[in-house]
Amino acid sequence: MRCRHTLGSLLLAPLLTACFASQGGDVAGGTSDGSRLRVALAFPPAENLSPYGDDATLLSRLGVTEGLTALDANGAAGPALAESWHRENDRTWLFTLREATFQDGSEVTPAAVAAALTHTTEAKPVPAALSGVTLTAEGAGDAVRITTKSADPVLPLRLSSPSLAVFAPKAYAPGQVNPVGTATGPFELTKVTGSTSAALDRFDDYWGGRAQASGIDARFIADGTARANALRTGQVDIAEAIPVAQAATLDKATIEETATTRTTSLYLNTRSGPFKNPGLRAAAREAVDNSAVVKGVFEGYADPGTGIYGPAVTWAEGKRVRPTGRATAAAPHGTSVTLATYDNRPELPEAAQVLQQQLQKAGFKVTLVVREYARLETDVLAGKFDAFIGARNSLVDTGDPVGVLASDYTCDGGYNLSRLCDRKVDRAVTEADAVADTGARQDAAMRAEAAVLGTDAVVPLAHQGIIAGVATDVRGVLLDPYERTLVGPGTRR
Repeated sequence: MRCRHTLGSLLLAPLLTACFASQGGDVAGGTSDGSRLRVALAFPPAENLSPYGDDATLLSRLGVTEGLTALDANGAAGPALAESWHRENDRTWLFTLREATFQDGSEVTPAAVAAALTHTTEAKPVPAALSGVTLTAEGAGDAVRITTKSADPVLPLRLSSPSLAVFAPKAYAPGQVNPVGTATGPFELTKVTGSTSAALDRFDDYWGGRAQASGIDARFIADGTARANALRTGQVDIAEAIPVAQAATLDKATIEETATTRTTSLYLNTRSGPFKNPGLRAAAREAVDNSAVVKGVFEGYADPGTGIYGPAVTWAEGKRVRPTGRATAAAPHGTSVTLATYDNRPELPEAAQVLQQQLQKAGFKVTLVVREYARLETDVLAGKFDAFIGARNSLVDTGDPVGVLASDYTCDGGYNLSRLCDRKVDRAVTEADAVADTGARQDAAMRAEAAVLGTDAVVPLAHQGIIAGVATDVRGVLLDPYERTLVGPGTRR
């Protein structure tokens, strides 16, 4: 899970203060009944549930938020709050809205949607889905007209991003968004208890029909063993991201595995420190044996990393381009580096230990730093570490293969863990972003991937599957390779 940035969370905190209960008790709200779902999530809110960063995915996975579009099973844009759309010209699209109601009882109108999108464009920092994109929105009859500064052939895909969710007008204040009781999804967020739990009630006026569960009691449990134990002992009905090491301890009937577009990678700081030197980056890449990571850490629940896009992106392998222009490896000669990772995904500290040994064998001196992600992210983005191991879903932000390249590897990217700024890469990403035809855009994305890999700013380690723990009496859990959904109207026990 990738998270982002602090300003939005600092601005959001005052708005949510009244909605946060004091610490104590397992579940905020405390009114669990037989039809409520008890869910354990791996990542506590990093930004007080701001929709503009990674917490947006928490809101979408809990069935709270929606955008104009949603990704379908094939990774294409499908209807959500917009029931249809068409392109008026190169820069303008018209999205016709369905009849829907916000959770505060107000109507979802073109003016409200246009205002919500405008607020999103003004967020600081801008959500990754809008990286490099300037748009304006206005009501137009029963539709919303969206105009981009330059042609954006994948705008419907972009609008499926959880960070572009639509909220009621009362949710917005300058620089702030309050998601409590203001979204449009089947479940309404009613209470949040710090970073430990949240309560949600069924939203009976949901346009897609009443959810079968009466509500959700969510717990944020960063420790993977604790999540598995909570499922095993019947404390929760659904536990996401079960650690590989814990899967064997669970009843097989409670394990659900799905392929994802998530890749675990080694990111090297290209802007400062030892890995500013391309030769040392090449030495680090040559030192890595990712098959050892897959076998020893992921125990078969992953494939060796071959690129930014893995096997779950079904078209990628047949279009992959060999990287060129890589530097010649330089001898490390005992160069000291700091390697950081987070423990919300238990496999990552194990992978870090494997890479520490591999890099030391190649001649580096490696110091490990392991923290919870919320306590690590700001330092990583600020370049305070030489290397970082993270797990990134390559299609989570937009569903568009070019989107992750723009946000993660360009000079102006908002989630640039490698702090990469390379003219060749920027040019390749810009060229890919200008292509409208789906197949040709994929080809261009793979050329841009090769340009990124040629810098040795990132070393793919493993393409992951995910393991969810689901009680045997639970039905309708929504597991998708993009990791945007978990519970929905049909999820029940």
